[in-house]
Amino acid sequence: MFKKTKLWAIMLIVLVLVSVAAGCAGEKQEPPKEEKKAEQQAASGVGKKEVILATTTSTVDSGLLDVLKPDFEKKTGYNLTIVSVGTGAALAMGEKGEADVLLVHSPKDELKLVKSGAAINRQLVMHNDFILVGPAGDPAKIKGKKITDAFKDIAARKAVFISRGDESGTHKKELSIWEKAGIRPSGSWYQETGTGMGATLGVADEKGGYTLTDRATYLAQKKNNKLEIMIEGDGALLNIYHVMQVNPGKFSKVNAEGAKAFEDYMLSKETQDIISKFGADKFGQPLFFADAGKKEEEVAK
Repeated sequence: MFKKTKLWAIMLIVLVLVSVAAGCAGEKQEPPKEEKKAEQQAASGVGKKEVILATTTSTVDSGLLDVLKPDFEKKTGYNLTIVSVGTGAALAMGEKGEADVLLVHSPKDELKLVKSGAAINRQLVMHNDFILVGPAGDPAKIKGKKITDAFKDIAARKAVFISRGDESGTHKKELSIWEKAGIRPSGSWYQETGTGMGATLGVADEKGGYTLTDRATYLAQKKNNKLEIMIEGDGALLNIYHVMQVNPGKFSKVNAEGAKAFEDYMLSKETQDIISKFGADKFGQPLFFADAGKKEEEVAK
């Protein structure tokens, strides 16, 4: 009798233990506080080591970002992923929250993005200028003229003009000049590449055509073509670059800390010194002029 009672007691204890274990398994286990904090940080971009920069092709084709990228990574510990596209495409990435920070050169479109709330902390970084380049023979006889007059003569003579046609800052500047000239360019003489500045310069050289380019890319690519400067120094050809962060308040996955780190880096005195000297040793003149702390009106003078 004693043995049977002992056996039932043991079985009862086992049954209770199994029930308790099953109950514990059914309960939702809360993650440790540190793990929960890490998940929240990942969702907001805090602690991410990759910073995605969407930028115009000129900052890459000129070679400037080849210098700034490793310096930024060394000083901050972030990994900079550069997406080099036309400014229009870069701004579209910002509008969709597909980048963390933007470095672009189309002021009117930048302001639209800021007004929409997709971008914040827009800051002037640097400037250079656009120039009109073409074949040495200058078939439209435009060298030295005002930019709008040159565009009128190119259209009148149906001289080959190569447009980027990619909604980039350079393309938008070109379209604004055609508009001021009162012309809607079309026909076989007006050709679009849909590519970056470096490639467009190559096409213009190959076809003996004119094209609008930023000075930095032209000088950096000069060894690859025979194009000559036709028009420069016109006030309408100012080319201003801004840096701005994609708004983490609108896009939760934006790397807010990394974007701020890049913007702070671009505006720092050390980086501004690098920018102001870049290209001077190779081309006899800097490819960009540093403008942190200035206003657009000051640069335009």
